[in-house]
Amino acid sequence: MRQAPGWRLEGTAAFRHEDGTAACVSYAVECDEEWRTRIGEVRGWVGAYGLNLHLCRVSNGPWILNDQVVDGLDGCVDLDLGFTPATNLFQLRRMALQVGQAAEISVAWLDVPDGGLEVLRQRYERRSAEEYDYQAPQFEYAAHLRVSPAGFVVKYPGLWEAESTGTQRFGDGSEHNGNGKTY
Repeated sequence: MRQAPGWRLEGTAAFRHEDGTAACVSYAVECDEEWRTRIGEVRGWVGAYGLNLHLCRVSNGPWILNDQVVDGLDGCVDLDLGFTPATNLFQLRRMALQVGQAAEISVAWLDVPDGGLEVLRQRYERRSAEEYDYQAPQFEYAAHLRVSPAGFVVKYPGLWEAESTGTQRFGDGSEHNGNGKTY
């Protein structure tokens, strides 16, 4: 949703972690007007492990996780929450790639349940208005992502796929019915 000055993304992800453990994690991420992460909150649980994380990116400075500076994230302006494709929106909006353009970026990637931040290199190539080729070499992962008209990933092959829940309203005022039509 649009908020002055910038953007805010909130959500909850219920999933099975890669080891099969049940998880439920709520998140909120605030970005500036250019879609650069400023603040992130992650709360919930993965099995018996509780999460209560506060992240902050100091403008042109370090990332801070629960009041501790995290080294090695120089140049990362995006927070990528490993448990949801929703935060790919930040990179896609900020880069604003045209069809045929590609970009490589490094993001601050948060994994759960360990709650640590690390650099994740990513490559995006825009193939059409709603399709990107994506690579995360660190995980030997490459896929063809599909996004909604608002820019949210709706298909992350082998990892995640959105289910239609009827009409959704996005922060830009548009509505999406889950069937490819934006109003």
